[in-house]
Amino acid sequence: MKSTVDQIRERFDKDVERFSNLETGQLSTIDAPLALELITNAAATANPHATHILDIGCGAGNYTLKVLQELPNLNVTLVDLSQPMLQRAVQRIRPFTKGDIAATQADIRHLSLVESRFDIIFAATVFHHLRTDDEWKAVFARCYAALKPSGSMWISDLIEHSTPSIQAMMWRRYGEYLAQVKDTQYRDDVFAYIEKEDTPRSLLFQIDLLREVGFRSVEVLHKNSCFAAFGALK
Repeated sequence: MKSTVDQIRERFDKDVERFSNLETGQLSTIDAPLALELITNAAATANPHATHILDIGCGAGNYTLKVLQELPNLNVTLVDLSQPMLQRAVQRIRPFTKGDIAATQADIRHLSLVESRFDIIFAATVFHHLRTDDEWKAVFARCYAALKPSGSMWISDLIEHSTPSIQAMMWRRYGEYLAQVKDTQYRDDVFAYIEKEDTPRSLLFQIDLLREVGFRSVEVLHKNSCFAAFGALK
């Protein structure tokens, strides 16, 4: 059985510090600083006149902080399961925008979003917690509806591969990366919580789904092993 939402929330409540480093990003994610830079640069390029962003699974606010370096004084809506994460995100973001900041503790699967409200949506290492294909489609469709015309959504996440042998190869490479970052115990710990918590989908599944719900174009910014950074424009 996979972890419940409450179990995932409890783990993140205890892990705020790990998600509060703008320079290194999340060490368990391959190329986290590069994905952060590419996604925020792409968002600022696609929507240079943005006024309002939505950060889903915002954690401690890294993606919002980074985009504020290029698009200052945005209105910001933050969503996360963890109240301590939200508190840290607001604390870090407040000095860098004169815009409004709204923070909502919620599961994106059950959160109503106002249609055509946001210029940019970020979803960093969050959608891999979705379970069924129906949940994936519903969340992608809700995000599409919440964007203004010509708005964009940008995703950085753990992915899987459809071919078992390729998945095994990429998983082996990821294990080697984790062992190099710290040690084999760290690798085993990361693998254990991924097995317990996560249900990622392939990059192609997500690209197809973005198009299916209505996005007019999709851009793949980066892929390395079992991680990818990509986005779509309405």
